[in-house]
Amino acid sequence: MTYDCLVIGGGPAGLTAAIYLARFHLSVIVLDHGQGRAASIPITHNHAGYPQGIAGRDLVRQMRLQAERYGAQFRVAEVTSLERNGDDFIAMADGELVAARAVLLATGVVNHRPPMPDDLHTEALQKGLIRYCPICDGFEITDKDVGVVGSGERALNEALFLRSFTSRVTMISTQDTHDLSREQFATLARHGIEVFLGPITEIELKENRIIVGLPGASMTFETIYPAMGSDIRSELAGALGAKRTEVGCVEVDRHQRTTIAGLYAAGDVVLGLDQISSAMGQASVAATTIRNDLCEQRMMLRA
Repeated sequence: MTYDCLVIGGGPAGLTAAIYLARFHLSVIVLDHGQGRAASIPITHNHAGYPQGIAGRDLVRQMRLQAERYGAQFRVAEVTSLERNGDDFIAMADGELVAARAVLLATGVVNHRPPMPDDLHTEALQKGLIRYCPICDGFEITDKDVGVVGSGERALNEALFLRSFTSRVTMISTQDTHDLSREQFATLARHGIEVFLGPITEIELKENRIIVGLPGASMTFETIYPAMGSDIRSELAGALGAKRTEVGCVEVDRHQRTTIAGLYAAGDVVLGLDQISSAMGQASVAATTIRNDLCEQRMMLRA
C-alpha cells in the first residue's frame, strides 16, 4: 500500500507526529532502527508533566502505545535509501520497500562518544556518570565535580554553561592540544575552570565516580560531559537534494517543510534546541502541515 505519511525515526518527534497524523485519520507508518537517543536517557526531570521524572524508554513506550491506539503502524527497520517516485516517495528499509505520499524525517543525531567500550559507556550513562545534555540535567550536577571532555569552542561554551551550576568544572581535551585562543583560556581561568591536555588513555568507573586517565595522571569526577559534537542523520534528505546547513541540519520553513515538496523534518535533525519539548512542538507543526498539504493535493486532483 501507499501510506499517507512515512515517519522515519521513533523518538519524541517521530512519535508525536505519528499520534497527530493517526488522529487526523491518515495512514501512517513509523520506521525506526531502535537506537534513538531518547530511549537511552536514564531519567529526565525537565519534561513537563512528570514531577518525579520519567525514564526515556518509558516515555517512548507510552508515546508509541498512544500512536498505536489510533492506528499508526510501526516497524523496527533502518531506512537505507529514500527516493522520489513521481509525486510519492519510496523508502528501502531492511530490504523492503515502503511507499508514501509524504515523509517526515525525525532521524535525530548521534553523539560522538569518549574513547571507552560500549558496555562501559552504557553503564556510565545509566548511573549518570556520563551526561550529554547540560540543558536537560544541569540541575542534577549542582555543586558536583564535573569534567567537560572536548576541545575548542564547543567544549568552552559547555564548560561555561555548566559553571552556573557548580564551581568545580574541569575541561579535558581528548588530544594533546586545545584549540583555544589566549582570550578563551583567560575566560576559563577567570571562571575558575582548569584545563588539562589529553589524550585520554582510559576511562574507569568506581562506585559513584568516573575516572579519566591522562598521560601520567588520572582525574576523578562525579559526572563528565562529552562536548565532542555529533553526526546529524540527514543523509536521506541530502540524497534527495534537500537543502542543509553547513553542519548538516535539514533546513525547514516555519511549517517544517524542507526544500523538497512532500518532505518534512522535525527534531534534532533540524537546527534548533535539542530538547524533547522542542522536538514535540516541531512535530506537531509538521504533522498538521502534512495533513493540510495532503488535503490540498486531493482537492486539486478532484477539481
